[in-house]
Amino acid sequence: MMTSLPFSAMLFAFLAVQLVLALVSSLATDALRSAVQNVDDCPSCLGLLASFQALAIAGDDVFITSFTSLCIGLGAADPDVCTGIIAREGPILAHDLRQINTTGQTAEKLCDALLGMCVTHPVNPFAVPFPKPPPAHPKAFMSRGRAPVRVVHISDVHIDRMYTMGAEANCTKSICCRDFVDSPVTPTVPAGPNGNGHCDSPVTLADSMLREVEKLDPEFSIFTGDVVEGAVWLVDQDEVTMDLAAFNAEMAAKLSAPVFPSLGNHDSAPVNAFARTTSNAANNSQFVYDTQSAGWEQWIKATAASEVRHMSGSYSAKVPGMDLRIIAVNTQFWYKQNFWLYDSDIFQPDPNGVIAFMVDALQAAEDAGDRAWIIGHIPLGKEDTLVDQSNYYDQVLQRYKNTVAGQFFGHSHKDQFEIAYSDYRNQTAENAVSVALIGPALTPTSGNPAFKVYEIDPDTFEVMDASVFFTNISDPTFQISPTWGLFYSARKTYGPLVGLPAKEPLSPAFWHNLTEVFERNNTAFQMFNTFLSRNGAVTACEDDCVNTTICDMRAFRSENNCDTPAPGFSLKRRANRVPSPDSDECEGTGLSHLLSRMVLSVL
Repeated sequence: MMTSLPFSAMLFAFLAVQLVLALVSSLATDALRSAVQNVDDCPSCLGLLASFQALAIAGDDVFITSFTSLCIGLGAADPDVCTGIIAREGPILAHDLRQINTTGQTAEKLCDALLGMCVTHPVNPFAVPFPKPPPAHPKAFMSRGRAPVRVVHISDVHIDRMYTMGAEANCTKSICCRDFVDSPVTPTVPAGPNGNGHCDSPVTLADSMLREVEKLDPEFSIFTGDVVEGAVWLVDQDEVTMDLAAFNAEMAAKLSAPVFPSLGNHDSAPVNAFARTTSNAANNSQFVYDTQSAGWEQWIKATAASEVRHMSGSYSAKVPGMDLRIIAVNTQFWYKQNFWLYDSDIFQPDPNGVIAFMVDALQAAEDAGDRAWIIGHIPLGKEDTLVDQSNYYDQVLQRYKNTVAGQFFGHSHKDQFEIAYSDYRNQTAENAVSVALIGPALTPTSGNPAFKVYEIDPDTFEVMDASVFFTNISDPTFQISPTWGLFYSARKTYGPLVGLPAKEPLSPAFWHNLTEVFERNNTAFQMFNTFLSRNGAVTACEDDCVNTTICDMRAFRSENNCDTPAPGFSLKRRANRVPSPDSDECEGTGLSHLLSRMVLSVL
């Protein structure tokens, strides 16, 4: 027969347990600080992971408490930011560390994601299987000279539904313009009604953009992801669900033409977290797929909506009245900052079968004689894309290059492009087989809010012109009512620089020839550099920066870009962003940001 303990005995036992946990956490924090102090290369980073692993084995509570204590103690971020980010993302990292060998390839990739170390490993060999060989006589898609159709490209809206007019716009966090727990009583820079360069988009700015898109009367629009705002230390599943559903409803209410959307890395909770089906955990992003399947069905129809729900957010849908298919892929399964990708030492070439889905969709398009556009969030040439999956994606592109008429991405927040070549060792106009056009962002954190407008040949579905429309946040009337207008036309601006014939599209060869112009004409390059941020947050770029930027234009595979920095520079680049708008730096504050600041603070 069991007897109940007196309350005093229960209280004593509880306090004893708490004392032991506090002591363990204090010792663990001291050990972690010691490990952090020694990180400056790949071996020492792996050693840091071993220290983290010991905490993870002790349990999530010890891991989170120790990590948070060190983050706050070293001043890596405001206490609420340290607490919120580690509480949300920490359990995934702890899960990873309990599953892997801290000296293996997965650990090296994790060090790359967290601190930019251990980055020099070759692509793991893998030949993507294809159901059929390329046709001996591929279909020729010929223009009949008909008037082009208009398509709008929206990306990275990052709508902050907690944006508060009058709140501090010059705060200590990566995103301002809302009432945080430590906000000053009297703001030094009050937020205006339509946005600020230190803040994500208010609803009013997003509504203004959608009204402008509707005025342009597009045939359809594409949206390449990132709805949710950047206060990632506060974002939870309820907010993401609400944000996604709200923006779907706003697009439906304001846009007459169909929208073909894709998922962004911010469109989950925690941020970037899209679990693999092989993880020993519930698929924590199924709520995203369910929400978007329901919200997107009005545009992409029932079959594609079912694919969103069951194919981890990817789908293929035919544009009404056109021989064009939109293939949307969830690029987050190839993203370094998705920490679910590091929970096994067994190499997985195609997480959640996204590449296999692409192959099936493109084969169906080829068999039907259709052309295809691929849309997604993260461009495959960025430094924050895993080199393995970028290489395998490129294999698919090379196989179906006759079918793929266009590729469209976002994520960097910049107006950019990346060229794919049949031979990356011989980068010429003749070898350029495809180009990825990267859309600028609505959020003012990266410069002036903008979107792209494409003029499309209705027979070949190739891009005849790409124009950027923007609103200037420095304009005195911006806070009253944003005024949108043409910033520049690629055809009118760049065409004369390369001698583009009147009826030729903006082909991969055109974009390669433009990179050659940039190499010899610094005035032209500096114009491009101004265009990146729509003249809103221009960063000086000379000498090595120019060479690196042109190299990146010619790198649709991430293994070919020139962005891999020395570890020390990588740490500083991450730690100093609030936030900078390129590559993984568009994330602002996250686990990699916090850890980088922790390491720098003790060096």
